[in-house]
Amino acid sequence: MKAAERVTAISEFIARTVEQQPEAVSWQGDQVVLPELSDYRDMLVEGLDECEDEAAAHRLVRRLRQQWYASLAAADLLEQIALKDMLAHISATADAFIEQSLAWLYPRLCARFGTPRDGENNALPLLVIGMGKLGGGELNFSSDIDLIFCYPEQGETDHARKPIENSVFFTRLAQALVTMLDQTTGDGRVFRVDLRLRPFGQSGPVVASLSALEYYYQEQGRDWERYAMVKARIIGAGDNYQQELSALLRPFVYRRYIDFSAIDALRKMKSLITQEARRKGVERNIKLGAGGIREIEFIAQAFQLIRGGQQRQLQTQSIYKAYAAIAELGILTQQTVDELLDCYAKLRRMEHVLQQLNDEQTQTLPDDEQRQQRISLAYQQPWSDIENMIRCTMNCVHGHFKQVIGDPDAEDEEAGELQLLWQDMIEDDTAVDVLIDVGLGKATAQLVWQQVNQLRKDVRKRGSGPRGRKAMARLVPLLLERIVQFADSDSVLERVLHVLRKIMTRTAYVELLVENSGAREQLIKLCRASSWLTQQIALYPLLLDELIDPQHLYQLPQLTEYPQLLDEFMLRLPEQEIDLEAQMDALRQARQVLQLKVAAADISGALPLMKVSDHLSYLAEAIIAKVVRLAWFQLVEKHGVPPQRDADNMGFAVLAYGKLGGLELGYGSDLDLVFIADSDYEGETGGTKPIEVQQFYLRLAQRILHLFTTRTVIGTLYEVDMRLRPSGKAGLLVTRFDTFASYLAEDAWTWELQALVRARPVFGSPELCQKLVDLRRQRLGAHRDSTALKQQVIEMREKMRDHLEARVEAQEFDVKQGAGGITDLEFLVQYLVLRFAPDYPDLAVYTDNIRIIEQAGHFGLLTELQTEQLISAYIAERQVIHQLALDDRGNVTRQDLAEHRHAVITAWQAWLGD
Repeated sequence: MKAAERVTAISEFIARTVEQQPEAVSWQGDQVVLPELSDYRDMLVEGLDECEDEAAAHRLVRRLRQQWYASLAAADLLEQIALKDMLAHISATADAFIEQSLAWLYPRLCARFGTPRDGENNALPLLVIGMGKLGGGELNFSSDIDLIFCYPEQGETDHARKPIENSVFFTRLAQALVTMLDQTTGDGRVFRVDLRLRPFGQSGPVVASLSALEYYYQEQGRDWERYAMVKARIIGAGDNYQQELSALLRPFVYRRYIDFSAIDALRKMKSLITQEARRKGVERNIKLGAGGIREIEFIAQAFQLIRGGQQRQLQTQSIYKAYAAIAELGILTQQTVDELLDCYAKLRRMEHVLQQLNDEQTQTLPDDEQRQQRISLAYQQPWSDIENMIRCTMNCVHGHFKQVIGDPDAEDEEAGELQLLWQDMIEDDTAVDVLIDVGLGKATAQLVWQQVNQLRKDVRKRGSGPRGRKAMARLVPLLLERIVQFADSDSVLERVLHVLRKIMTRTAYVELLVENSGAREQLIKLCRASSWLTQQIALYPLLLDELIDPQHLYQLPQLTEYPQLLDEFMLRLPEQEIDLEAQMDALRQARQVLQLKVAAADISGALPLMKVSDHLSYLAEAIIAKVVRLAWFQLVEKHGVPPQRDADNMGFAVLAYGKLGGLELGYGSDLDLVFIADSDYEGETGGTKPIEVQQFYLRLAQRILHLFTTRTVIGTLYEVDMRLRPSGKAGLLVTRFDTFASYLAEDAWTWELQALVRARPVFGSPELCQKLVDLRRQRLGAHRDSTALKQQVIEMREKMRDHLEARVEAQEFDVKQGAGGITDLEFLVQYLVLRFAPDYPDLAVYTDNIRIIEQAGHFGLLTELQTEQLISAYIAERQVIHQLALDDRGNVTRQDLAEHRHAVITAWQAWLGD
């Protein structure tokens, strides 16, 4: 078989190219005629000079690429060119394509946007840094090219009318270069261009200044980037720029001392590569597999990173020069170096043959017989002999690798293959496969990977230095390992990562979660149980401290212990820091921590819903008392006390309405409050700066609201709603007791009396609180027209429903405002109290719905069955509302509440129907 026939039988790529360009490969007999290394540049210069537009330039570079590579493949397959020469030719073509494409594009962009200049008016070039095998001058046949773009300094172009910043000009130039090389047209493409090695990876700017590059590697550079930068080489620019780049990178890549930490870093990287190689379809990979090309590169680069700072001859991009220096310095014996380079030659030759079959970037030995036969034709050996040779070669390499690098240690295996997901260069398909392998369905795996990938980008932009990034690199795989076990793993991960985004710049919290598996477990548990809790932890990361000791977290105080616990939080303040802001923060922190304990007990099932509300209500009452006293003492210090008043008898009370009044407070509930004063407004306070008594109580109310609602770094204490006070928003912040009593008797609307059903005093002297209790019972027990009452309750309910009911689809129900929902039941209860309290005064004793329903049953207003059904409906619907609140999902549910709704609607029709 003639040489030309042999190479076309082996390589579809050569056959295809020769068919399109019959003169693509030049022959002298059976010898392929190759250009000299310098000819590639000259041919490109000559060809591009004749190109008037981009289409012509694109066509030229692609046709030349096919022509040159067909010739190189033919020579290589016929073993007419040594490996070192082959690598030099391929790298020379890449350099020529990059340099001359840039030289063709640069003046065309300058004509449009002006020439980029420095402070001394010198024209500036785009600097193209070749990485990986391109940087080392050892590019493989079908390789992509790893590039980083930068420019010498900031400034702007010299365009007469519309100059642009240098950064904008060079970004456009870089994008044009990538298009010229990477865009697939009818003529193919020149190279796949990979820009992911640039600072901040895919999320970083395409082009950076040299000073930005230097700052990045000093402040943010990671271990794998040290490894990558060993190969960095500027293509086509003057030697001065290469020297500047080397000087800039040298302190980052090469330490002045012998740096054995590089071994750990490389071992970690190799562990991840090994895990990748174990993946389905990659075990036959001669690059990534055990004993593959990557291990030979790792051995050289390990010694370059460890000793390169002291031994300058190790500072080289070339693997051949690096191994020569390693032998010369006696780091490895000459025999070991010769063995490794011999293995390197065998594996690189096989790599080229694999890629030359069809110009594909592959390093995997084929399974199909057809390609095995074509490789046998190239080697002129049986496939079994070739496969055995490769196996022996890789075993030899791996033996040397284990001696130098060692085996991955236990920590590297900490989260198994999931560590791969935190590696910058991982492909999307590989990441999804990793997740599928740990048990996720494809759709879920894709969602999880999107979230992890986005977090990686966020960490790069907003991380907290090397220590914080290393902690995140350990934490995320550990969390993933646990989260992927859940059926709802994508939503759980979304919540947990929401917390991580809030703490990723606070290394102490990240490290807390890395080092404490119990805290990690509690974080996942709480986030999974509740979207609302997730938000709380994200807003207030100090809550993470509470997760360290789960036993303490789930230990709930007695209801009566909350005032004492608040005092303990206040006592923790150092004396020199006891100012108003510190006290406000201490109260906010206390509320968040104590509320977290309630929520933890709640989601663990240890606390029924009514007890949850009791705890939240008692906590709120304790905080109200603390806030009122703080406000009182601040005011008294400045103005003195009103006549005949003191801290135990302030003449001031807080009346709670709504959920707090009904002992049904939820996690995110605001406080419906009314402030009552029971003092003579005549006269002044008795301090050095006296003010009128009425003014004193008004300022007291304002100060209380300030303490509650001012947003500090720890948020607000509670939102407070004062609209239920007499005359609503138009009324005074503080109402005198007598005014309040006459308002309820003479001016209150029916809806205000409905609200009074759930009102109770939560702060004040025992005497004043009892007066308020008596006043409430008296007003609720007043006789009223039953027909008018019924009409007014129905009208108010319809008005509220029209205004507030959510739009729902089929199978959905607004638990709060829908027919047969919570609000219908509350209105029914309020109607029964207002209608029958004159006959049954004990109906007005309680403020919570369940005990009022029990009383209504006791007095025969409801049958025993109705009582049970309404209590059951109320608890069930409140449970649903409570769970919706934990999940931040409004009031609409798809749960089947038909039985409970029917009970409420039936009772409503009985009492308030037509």
